[in-house]
Amino acid sequence: MNYLINFNIFRRNRNFTLLYIGQFVSFAGTMITGVALPYQVYTQTHSTLMVGLLSLVQLLPLLITALIGGVFADKYHRRMLLLSAEAVLAAGSLLLAVNAWLPVPQIWVMFVVSSFMSAFNGLHRPALESIVQQIVPKSDLPTVSSLASLKGSVAMIGGPAVGGLLIASVGLVATYMVDVASFMVSLTALILMRNIPKPQNVRDDSTLTSLKQGFRYAFSRQELVGTYVVDFIAMIFGMPTAIFPAIAMSFGGAKVLGMLYAAPAVGALVISFFSGWVKHVKRHGVAIAVSATLWGAAIVLFGLSANFWVAWFFLALAGAFDGISGIFRMTMWNETIPHEFRGRLAGIEMISYLSGPRLGDTETGLVAAAFGITASIVSGGVLCIVGVGVCCLFLPKFRQYHSEQECQPGDGHSLSSA
Repeated sequence: MNYLINFNIFRRNRNFTLLYIGQFVSFAGTMITGVALPYQVYTQTHSTLMVGLLSLVQLLPLLITALIGGVFADKYHRRMLLLSAEAVLAAGSLLLAVNAWLPVPQIWVMFVVSSFMSAFNGLHRPALESIVQQIVPKSDLPTVSSLASLKGSVAMIGGPAVGGLLIASVGLVATYMVDVASFMVSLTALILMRNIPKPQNVRDDSTLTSLKQGFRYAFSRQELVGTYVVDFIAMIFGMPTAIFPAIAMSFGGAKVLGMLYAAPAVGALVISFFSGWVKHVKRHGVAIAVSATLWGAAIVLFGLSANFWVAWFFLALAGAFDGISGIFRMTMWNETIPHEFRGRLAGIEMISYLSGPRLGDTETGLVAAAFGITASIVSGGVLCIVGVGVCCLFLPKFRQYHSEQECQPGDGHSLSSA
């Protein structure tokens, strides 16, 4: 059995290679801004609640645009959607840099710009997820899921680490400008992609009708609902990123902050390198549930750890379990969702895996402000474990899912390699 990722796809698929490299660089830049923005808010307000509210403000427009973005991705040219969204996101990072350059940076500008960028991220992500299914044959989808985990892990390690160093050494303005430069790389990669067709057999339905069709399909499949609910539960209760700036201040400031943000990605990176075994696992629902439960347990141990490095280890271990869960979720989605629904379902997926952390930041900030940091972390991990158990109890088709028995008709057999 081969336990390592197969990288041969890069030699066989030019379009996927360009897309992967561009999004890799862009995501790393986004992670840098993801450290700089809450750090700037916290240093100016000294409030964990304000950091939590920042995440809430980023979430609200995302709930709308992710669904609309899914409809657009199933109707319009996905590469053009990506180009348009990334151009706007680059402009948003530039505005954050300009605000940081002012003698007195404005908090309201950070909230407004980050909310605007989050809205366009909702248009970007469904197009990205669905274009991958469009340019990659089904046989390569497990490999693509592992590579996505690898990309995310490396970016979430390098991005926060570099972000912390940049903040400490050259300041916030230059830090935001690095994100702007990363978008230039991804835009260039998208321009160089060739022969990406528009979605075929598109019905001329209204946006609302298309959304209803997407939700009807998603909720007709209990195993898909399970992937959304489990991930939502794990992130809303077990992801204490809102209090990382407060923890970092007691352990050395910005440099330690980057290490905390990077810890889950370190665990996910290690596991992604040795994820070749996932293609042999067919009980995807069980694998997702077990991984999410172990994530919650690791978060509890993180919260109970008094030593920084012990806490960091358990945070990294949690990231490894989340990485495994993410690989199985993405494989299940790409293998079984019909091509004509992929954009709309990607929008629903996005609400699941992005709204959870945003609401989790708000929940964590509120509980930490009321009861303390340790209580916030430990209670969240416990609720995560309980929530996953309840989900498996009420969604039997999710825990019974077997990939070879449950594949749906029209699940992407017509995909062609670029």
